Amino acid sequence: MFLRQIGMTPKGIVPVLRQLADGGFQGTALGDLGYRGERLAKAGEALGITVEAIARGRDGRFVPAGICWVVERSFAWLSCYRRLNTIFERTKEHLVAFVEIAFISILSRRLNRLVANELRA
Repeated sequence: MFLRQIGMTPKGIVPVLRQLADGGFQGTALGDLGYRGERLAKAGEALGITVEAIARGRDGRFVPAGICWVVERSFAWLSCYRRLNTIFERTKEHLVAFVEIAFISILSRRLNRLVANELRA
């Protein structure tokens, strides 16, 4: 999980880490260099989540870094869905449902292209 992409500041991340741990998340949460610090590391460790700060840019240029690139690419795909560009849903469940619908649409189009290419070959 990439923390900055979900809109979390370093100060507001501890409640989010608690919510993730309550939901069963265990593993590494990636963030930019604003997520460094012993206090945050200890809070994450107590919940079974490793908070890892990674540098993602050099000289003002974006440098893709492993899994962060996958997350940012996924957010770029979602930005093509106008309804998701401004969040105006009444509940988080509605928002999650529309994100799921968008990804189903994205994956079904990609699968359709893959099958069409296989049939042509």
